[in-house]
Order: sequence, then structure tokens, then C-alpha cells
Amino acid sequence: MTQSATLNVELGDRSYPILIGEGLLGDAALLAARLRGPDAVVVTNDVVGPLYLGRLRDALGARISGVHVLPDGESHKHLASFAAIVDTLVEAGANRDTTVVALGGGVVGDVAGFAAACYQRGVDFLQLPTTLLAQVDSSVGGKTGVNHPGGKNLIGSFHQPVAVLIDLATLDTLPDRELSAGLAEVIKYGLLGDRGFFGWLEENMVALRRRDRTALEYAVRRCCDMKAAIVAADEREAGRRALLNLGHTFGHAIESITGYGTWLHGEAVAAGMMMAARASGLDDAAMNRIRALLEAAGLPVAPPHVGAERLRAAMQLDKKVLDGRLRLVLLHDIGDAHVTADFAEGALAAALASADG
Repeated sequence: MTQSATLNVELGDRSYPILIGEGLLGDAALLAARLRGPDAVVVTNDVVGPLYLGRLRDALGARISGVHVLPDGESHKHLASFAAIVDTLVEAGANRDTTVVALGGGVVGDVAGFAAACYQRGVDFLQLPTTLLAQVDSSVGGKTGVNHPGGKNLIGSFHQPVAVLIDLATLDTLPDRELSAGLAEVIKYGLLGDRGFFGWLEENMVALRRRDRTALEYAVRRCCDMKAAIVAADEREAGRRALLNLGHTFGHAIESITGYGTWLHGEAVAAGMMMAARASGLDDAAMNRIRALLEAAGLPVAPPHVGAERLRAAMQLDKKVLDGRLRLVLLHDIGDAHVTADFAEGALAAALASADG
């Protein structure tokens, strides 16, 4: 086991570490130290389970009292999956000192975390993210939940993990399309608050797509460091944390309209960031840099042709809508984002027009 970095999400008595390294999934002492009680119930999916569940079994042995395997994909992030995990917890005889272990990507982490938040009014859960998107974003911050046919992540709660253990070796088995989807969230961090990191990504995107371990470790660490600071300052998204939704209001609408899983989350966010940039009225130089970096990451820069009016209607279900007013995360410039309800309707219409074909 090689541990390269330890970060902390500072939330008082609910603070927790983010450990980044290689071989963490097989470290029995490290894993056991994160279990408050005698047992754990593991939630994974039918792609990740065959690859990595054996390592957890070897490390934790009889302390694993139950395993629930979800079908892979965003289309299974719903209440039926949540209920099935609760059934597994009941069948395993889980108590309030049981730890739910989420082994997988963002869907696994979100649904398992939501089950942990609700079971017996809250039990511990441990995040073991195996996709780049989950490692840099969804595993940190305690957002848990499921989708509804009417909108993305409409059902859920805030429930912080006891720790996030990021094993970079799991990225070796990640499909190229999923790697690109994760890079969308990486690019997001540069756009919303770190112009220097955005420039670093422009210089290192080839290395990242080649899965250069040094480049990946730096990108994961930088994103987690930024998210940890934002979550510590605004755990429940009353203010600054909303910046993390750059591109997501558009992206979630794309996912909802097209059917969850047709577009990967990161792909929808990539198109959404391009639309947000257009709605921000950025100059051509900035727009070209954003477009070029997204394309270099293998990501789409335009939404599907679902219709501007339909997309706008879906955006009204976004969680940032207050008093019926849509709020957007827009850009003053690369590395400088803000949340506002005072946007130019003409600029938004121009951005949405790309969905008309």
C-alpha cells in the first residue's frame, strides 16, 4: 500500500479524511480502522464487484455481514435500488453500529449513502470510489440520493461519510469513456475557481488520458482539496457550494430528458459547462480555450437536439430554483464563477438554442 496524500474535510465532530494512494482496497488495517462496529455491508455493482470485491473480502473477512450488488448504470439510481439495499441491511441483521461500504462509482456512492442516511435514522458509511468522477467529486461532501423520472437527484439527504479512501489503481480498469466523463468534473474545478489549474490541465490533458499516474494523482488531489474547502465552508449548499454545480443545471436537464444513462453524467456536464460559458457572455478567446480543453478530454461541447423549450422546462426543477426563479452558475472568466438569478435572458436563450439543432 502506498499512500500519497491525506486531506481533511473539516466539519467539527463530523470531520473526516480523504486518503489518496495505491493499494488501499487491500489494506486490512486501514479498512478495519474505519469500521466503528463489528460488521460492514458492502454495496457495489455488477461491473466493479467482480474486479474489486474479492480484495475487500480478503481484507475484512468475516466482518462483511452482507453484500448488495446493483446493476451498473445511472438508470438504476432510483428508489427501488435504495429499497433493495435496505432489504439487504435488514437481512444482514445490521445495527446502528454497522458500516455501509460503498465500492464503486457515483451511483453506488449516492444510493448506498442514502440508504445509510435512512437506515435506523443513520449509520456510518465509507466511500471507496473506483471511478475518476467519484474520486474527484461525488464521494466527497455527503450528498446522497436517487433520481426521479421528473429530475436528477430530487430525493436525497446530506450524510457525510466516515472517510473517503481513493485507490488510484482502480482507474486502470476504467473504460475510456468513463475516464473522459470524470475529466469533465476535473475541468469544472479549474473553471469555477483555479485559473492556474485550468492552464495545467491544458498542458497535461494528454498525460491524463494516457492515465499517467503522477498526473492523475495531482488532479485528484487538487480537486479533492478544493471540494473539501468548499464543503467545510458551506456544507448544505446555502451559498458558495452551489459553485460546484457549474454546468450541472443544464447537464441534469439533459440527463433527465434523454433518460438516465444515455448520456453519462460527465458528458452532460461538459455540454452544460459550454452552455453556461455561452450564457455568461465570455469573449471568443475564453470560449475557444474551454471548447478546446473539453474536446481534448474527449467530451461533447454541445447538447443533444432535445429542443430549447424542453430543456428550459427541465431546468426549472433544478434545486437552485428559489421562489420560482432559476439561478445559474456563470463565469466572469476562466477560474471565476458566481451564482446568480440576474442573468440576461437573451444570453440564456442563445445558449439553449444549441439544443434546437
